[in-house]
Amino acid sequence: MPATHPAAAGPVDPAAPPAGGAPSAGQHAAPHAAPHAPGAPWVPAATAPVHHTADLPRGAIWAPGVMGRTWREYGYLFLVLLLAPFAFGYAVIATVLPPSVAVTVVGLFVAGWVIVGGRIWSALYRGMARGMLGTSIAAPMPRRRSRGFWRRLGSLLGDAPGWRGVAFNALSLPLAILGFTVPTTFLAVALGGVTHWYWYRFLPLQEASDGSLHRGASFGTDYFIDTPPRQWILIGVGLVAFLIWHRLTLGFAHLFRLLSTSLLGPTTSSLRVAHLEQTRGTAVTDADARLRRIERDLHDGTQARLVAVAMQIGDARDRLAHAPDADPSTVGLLDDAHGALKETLTELREIARGIHPPALDGGMAVALETLAARSSLPVTVDVDLPARPAPEVETIAYFAVAELLTNVVRHSGASGAYVRVEQVDGVLRVRVRDDGHGGARLGLPGASGGSGLPGLADRVATVDGALDVDSPEGGPTVVTVHLPLSATTR
Repeated sequence: MPATHPAAAGPVDPAAPPAGGAPSAGQHAAPHAAPHAPGAPWVPAATAPVHHTADLPRGAIWAPGVMGRTWREYGYLFLVLLLAPFAFGYAVIATVLPPSVAVTVVGLFVAGWVIVGGRIWSALYRGMARGMLGTSIAAPMPRRRSRGFWRRLGSLLGDAPGWRGVAFNALSLPLAILGFTVPTTFLAVALGGVTHWYWYRFLPLQEASDGSLHRGASFGTDYFIDTPPRQWILIGVGLVAFLIWHRLTLGFAHLFRLLSTSLLGPTTSSLRVAHLEQTRGTAVTDADARLRRIERDLHDGTQARLVAVAMQIGDARDRLAHAPDADPSTVGLLDDAHGALKETLTELREIARGIHPPALDGGMAVALETLAARSSLPVTVDVDLPARPAPEVETIAYFAVAELLTNVVRHSGASGAYVRVEQVDGVLRVRVRDDGHGGARLGLPGASGGSGLPGLADRVATVDGALDVDSPEGGPTVVTVHLPLSATTR
């Protein structure tokens, strides 16, 4: 099977912070955006996971907003407890399923999608953290699509954000049980202690060891909360328990906040890779735009001036040739200069065409038809694109076809070639087929020196493209180039 590389996929924007929020002390604020072309998606240039915690109300329990925050985070603990059994069960299935179905191989795809489903759980918990904990966490990098059976299977089973979501599900159950039951116990003590003075009268009578009857909560056999001093003591205990509930709720919520920011967002390495890919794509785009400007300057400036000089030399030669006292040697020199200047113009046009083919301004179909018309072999071109790719991708695709058609003419012994350009699953696919004797081989990547199929593979790799070569002995040869639709989107 031909070697393939994963198709590129685009990163997503991090979740926006809550309105009016600002980074609190000790939290990572959203980083500066990487330089990118207009219209390109924003990719964080971060070296730490991106999350943003709003300025949450702090201070004494009676301070403005503090109780609202406490009840909101207590609601988060309750909601997490409701979800925790299902999340834990999902984590168990995701962990047990791959080895259970490994013998079937195909069943591993089901297990892989279960692992990828951990991303959905992560998104759910990120939304809860944003709405109830005041913490906005960036989504992890999107899953890259892969071509090929084993590569696709590996990308599913090895999906790191999915596994982190599964890990969060597994850890959330014990923490949710502890995080809700312990504060709830103190809240129950607080509510019971503060209101005991009212509802104790509805309790059944209890007999003490001396035979006396009492109502109210009892501690031991003879201590009953049924006198005003004891009621006040219980109210004080209730108030202390309420303060403890308040601090425990915030503490357990913060543990979930730390767990969420650790497992549900992008990792440092994935952010770094995304940033490097974005800056590399921007560099490719800028380089292509710069080459286009050079080609225009050569065409509109240097070539135009050389054409004018050639016309002047030709006019001077013609006038001198018709003069009665013309020196034949001078006329010959002018004729040689005129011929050399025309050859220089031809070479300059070829150089400009090598920098950026003017035919590409009319689109891929026009450019490839022009390229096919210049070939010494019959070439059929079929272009089916719903929209034009980015200019830098069009340029790479054009030169890829040019290089492949040159190889067909020089090395294949073919009687013709077929070029097919189409968009498949969000990827530009360029396929060149010939009926030659086959035997084409792709050398080691990066060791090409810039020529032939290895050089083409190096050029395609600059935008995370892939080059597949299928060329058995005796032919036919099919070379397929996979390119993203833009160098700045992954």
